[in-house]
Amino acid sequence: MSDTDNKALVQPTLALTHAAALSLLQSAVSKAEALGINATIAVVDTSGVLLAFVKMTGSFLVSAEMARKKAWTAAGMGVDTVELEAQLGTAPARVLDGLTQADGFTVVGGGIPLYADGVLVGGIGVSGGSEAQDIECALAAAKGNNLLKA
Repeated sequence: MSDTDNKALVQPTLALTHAAALSLLQSAVSKAEALGINATIAVVDTSGVLLAFVKMTGSFLVSAEMARKKAWTAAGMGVDTVELEAQLGTAPARVLDGLTQADGFTVVGGGIPLYADGVLVGGIGVSGGSEAQDIECALAAAKGNNLLKA
């Protein structure tokens, strides 16, 4: 098989580095502190594999699972979790019911997909404050690290 044939079978990809994942955590923690909340933050790659995670002191136990679900859903669907809920609003009820029963899926706000040069590279999920505060923290991290979709 020639190199030309191989190019039809594979494509180069972009991936989050550990430095990017740690920077995303720090940005989200800084925003959470500014808002006066104790949040949990999860960063995943495009396969939903956890790259980085932090549970701020005093954050709720359930926030750990919710942050992971938000990140996983955003990375898996390529849209933020609130937008996803709106998109699914026109689908038959069974579609949303089926998706929300899948392990790891949620449409609760606070999950943001991460993009580099227009390519999906992962997701960040924040949980611990109000839905609006979670979204604000996740957006601050993605924006601060130039990982929002253009």
